[in-house]
Amino acid sequence: MTGHDMVDKRQNFSTGSHYEKLLGHSRAVKVGATVYVSGTVGLNYATGAFPEDPVEQIRNIGDTIARVLGEAGSGMQDIVQITTYVSAPQVFEAITPELKRIFGDAGPTNTGIVVGFPFAEVKVEISAIAVIGCGG
Repeated sequence: MTGHDMVDKRQNFSTGSHYEKLLGHSRAVKVGATVYVSGTVGLNYATGAFPEDPVEQIRNIGDTIARVLGEAGSGMQDIVQITTYVSAPQVFEAITPELKRIFGDAGPTNTGIVVGFPFAEVKVEISAIAVIGCGG
């Protein structure tokens, strides 16, 4: 038996997003009890557009992450780490209350980074790591 025999198989999850197809990635990848969620932007899937308001974007992000974690057998309570990318420091200030509302119960670690996004309408992006069952 080699070390490779002990490795859990990966399972990929997609939202069907145009960006996942364009950029060639999965929304989430599950290996064992760990779910890695790709950087998720605030696209409104019903309209196909990005809200102008970064608070609305983060609400969409929370909904998307919750949906894909559910498909993977996990939930928001299992998130142990998030990375929050914003287009400007003022955006981070604006989204902080909603960020706390969405992720606060889990109390994950969080790193906030100001970045330049490849798509001008994106104001916020969040990636996450969850460990299934750790949140209760």
